[in-house]
Amino acid sequence: MEAALYGPGGFYRRPEGPAGHFRTSVHASPLFAGAVARLLCRVDEALGRPARLDFVDMAAGRGELVTGVLAALPAEVAARARAVAVEVADRPVGLDHRIEWLTEPPQGVTGLLFANEWLDNVPVDVVEVDSAGVPRRVLVREDGTERLGEPVSGAEAAWLARWWPLPGEEGVRAEIGLPRDTAWASAVSAVAHGLAVAVDYAHTLDTRPLFGTLTGFREGRETAPVPDGSCDITAHVALDACALPGARLLTQREALHALDLTGARPPLALASTNPSEYVRALASAGEAAELTAPGGLGDFGWLLQPVGIPDVLPR
Repeated sequence: MEAALYGPGGFYRRPEGPAGHFRTSVHASPLFAGAVARLLCRVDEALGRPARLDFVDMAAGRGELVTGVLAALPAEVAARARAVAVEVADRPVGLDHRIEWLTEPPQGVTGLLFANEWLDNVPVDVVEVDSAGVPRRVLVREDGTERLGEPVSGAEAAWLARWWPLPGEEGVRAEIGLPRDTAWASAVSAVAHGLAVAVDYAHTLDTRPLFGTLTGFREGRETAPVPDGSCDITAHVALDACALPGARLLTQREALHALDLTGARPPLALASTNPSEYVRALASAGEAAELTAPGGLGDFGWLLQPVGIPDVLPR
């Protein structure tokens, strides 16, 4: 999975970028970047308006989110903002010169570190219960052919017992989320003061799927997760396992509502007094509804990890 996604010929190094294959909240509407900009402003307030306000976009793709956030910030805040995109791919041609392009998050962040659909692409091992009821690692060739390997032991077995306990039924699967816990803790450690947020496909202890979630995406369609670099390979995230002390877990619908993005339709009277404004407001409401829809993007998990500041979203 590591080589297929991030190696020299890996999926995330392809010239078309992730947006050529699937649509995230960032691509669905500029309203998402606007909401993240409002979140950054709330962090700014909680920090007492520091001279430098950092915004770090983890797994930045081609810089779509960080570009949108910069555009949506009030001028006074934008003047103090340090924008950083973290991505393994090369810097896109023509990207705003104000955006730093790094392969690792900078240390000592004062502001907001935002990881939208990053953790689902942190590589994980898959386990499957064999005929004797023993969880074994699933080994895979580059062509997608699978076989069962050695039994899981040590820290990985302990993680499964705590966070994804498996029944002893043959064929049951899980993804060991320990690398994601470690990756998230490392990202949070880069924040000196502020907030770290992870947004992703997620499940919690009481909703773990029996057969795991590993899958592939190519050109907008779900496909077999063949690790040859031709497709995205992704698995939902056990965000509750990633959470550090003091974290808060909520849905995207709840988070965006708290950031004043509701999807409410404009008043019908506006259609007669200002038809063009009504059409614009109606389109915006439709985009907001998509971002917050139950059964869709609204069900994404948001993991909020404050570092030295109070909670910035109302409960």
